[in-house]
Amino acid sequence: MSSEKIINVKNLVKEFGKTKALNSINLSLQKGEFLTIFGPNGAGKTTLIKSIANLINASKGEIEIEGKILSENPEEIRQHIGLISHNPFLYDDLSANENLTFYGQMYFVQDLENKINYLLKKVGLSHRKFDLVRTFSRGMLQKLSIARALIHDPLILLLDEPYTGLDPLASEMFDELLIALKNEGNHSFIMTSHDMNKGLDLSDRVCILSEGKIVFEIEKDKVNLESFKQIYREKVKA
Repeated sequence: MSSEKIINVKNLVKEFGKTKALNSINLSLQKGEFLTIFGPNGAGKTTLIKSIANLINASKGEIEIEGKILSENPEEIRQHIGLISHNPFLYDDLSANENLTFYGQMYFVQDLENKINYLLKKVGLSHRKFDLVRTFSRGMLQKLSIARALIHDPLILLLDEPYTGLDPLASEMFDELLIALKNEGNHSFIMTSHDMNKGLDLSDRVCILSEGKIVFEIEKDKVNLESFKQIYREKVKA
């Protein structure tokens, strides 16, 4: 893992009316690092992920990715980000192949057909390649959204509760895929999760977000599951 920052969030504020969903967030991610953010519903986890993915604009503050200010270089930076979230960002009336072709062409992916075949095999959807997405189950949609997020081989993967809708076998497949990507050393990860066991297993560093603020942060090796649960109970307001 490099000491070079690939993401640097500085004094980030996001307001929805009078509500501060994010309140002066300062957060960084090193190249090759896996960071998991825990927190209760409504803490601001998804808002933070969407801000880094440039899906929503911050009210105040700044996000730097690879040393470039996100708001000033949105198109260039988007090429380096893959997002998996509650929304699969797929077109219901297109097939799996057509969806991946659309995103692959948007990112100017080379050797696109082989890349699509590889990813569909990786996520276990080769047999549904030409089926319309509207016929897919929730778990299949999540699998295809994983392939969609990886189609352009992004440097940064933003994972907002990525295990939602996955059955145990699909979850195991996704574990293996994330571990393989992490071991390559070319990718950096920010994941939000309620699953402390899985989050700690995958991460290099973890933090707790509560009421729009980062209230705790620690390297994974300095905490175990039971001690982290206790810290979480102390830091998260009921």
